[in-house]
Amino acid sequence: MDTTTLLTSRRDPADGRLHTSSAPPLQPGWARFAVRRVSITTNNVTYALFGERMSYWQFFPSAQEGWGVVPVWGFAEVVKSAQPEIAVGARYFGYWPLAETVDLLPTKVSPSGFIDGAAHRAQLPSTYNRYSAAPSNQAARDEAALAIMRPLFGTAFLLTDFLQENDWFGARQLVLSSASSKTAYATAWCVSEALAQGQGPGVRVIGLTSAANAAFVHALGCYDTVLGYDAIASIDASVPTVFADFSGSAEQRAQLHHHLRDALRHSAVIGATQFSAGAREAPLPGAKPTFFFAPDRRRKRLEDWGPAVLMQRVEDSQSRFLQQMLSGPTPSLHIVMHRGLAAARDVMGELARGRIDPSAGHVIDVF
Repeated sequence: MDTTTLLTSRRDPADGRLHTSSAPPLQPGWARFAVRRVSITTNNVTYALFGERMSYWQFFPSAQEGWGVVPVWGFAEVVKSAQPEIAVGARYFGYWPLAETVDLLPTKVSPSGFIDGAAHRAQLPSTYNRYSAAPSNQAARDEAALAIMRPLFGTAFLLTDFLQENDWFGARQLVLSSASSKTAYATAWCVSEALAQGQGPGVRVIGLTSAANAAFVHALGCYDTVLGYDAIASIDASVPTVFADFSGSAEQRAQLHHHLRDALRHSAVIGATQFSAGAREAPLPGAKPTFFFAPDRRRKRLEDWGPAVLMQRVEDSQSRFLQQMLSGPTPSLHIVMHRGLAAARDVMGELARGRIDPSAGHVIDVF
């Protein structure tokens, strides 16, 4: 049996090529999954850009020198099983390669899912090794929306929870860059919901975006104020501020840090929609930029609340969010469907080059 994989250059996430090889014999205890429906967002570009630093290339190792397999979120189906507790035809949500098939070693199997126990993943964050059982009859639009938003919304929920637990670092305004990105506006939505429920003092939510995306960001209704990047100097520098950086632009980060200086109480780096690989930054005034790693926060809340409570809280909030984003004659989340790994290569390239429609969520039906 041949299987095709999309390989991505470790130096340039816009550069991809298809590679076909023979699938290896299935080992005892393992199961083979056909990757069915997955999303590609700027989050996946971040995985490629930080592949070495954050070990993203290690989840699905490639034998091709200089090339890696970008992980994506979505749904896959069991097509062959040497694990008695894993049934052929069962469908799971989780972390998959951009490939037609993948072999996993299911352990700790339960009706709700399993953990991939492959040796090469043992030291990697457990968040990415968990696979959840999914209904086989879920509506295509609902499944596509979950493929796009479930991982991004989880990050937004956990970031908001982190800021809440730290009493918003004493801030009275929260500035989010790349405000049109899905993780950013999901965070803005989570913050607004938390504040509406009285979970903290008044915090003004400011979204920074490009002129091209300003109308879309305004229409989302998630931000109190929407500003262009050329209006950073208009932000009130006397108000204690938290900066959540979803763009990774060193230039924008430096401009904001120099403008706010002592008013900047916390600076969180979450994404890299405009990240420049290899860029070196000089020390900045104000709070030191700190990478927010969602799996670490998830681990803490698993210990604090337990898996059932954490899952329920995230899913309840996510359900309210998606209901709002998908409602009305012109939903905020516009789902664009594609078919095949060649299309996945093209979408990945367009996202890496910054040629994106902020309202679009790209979903690949692999085959």
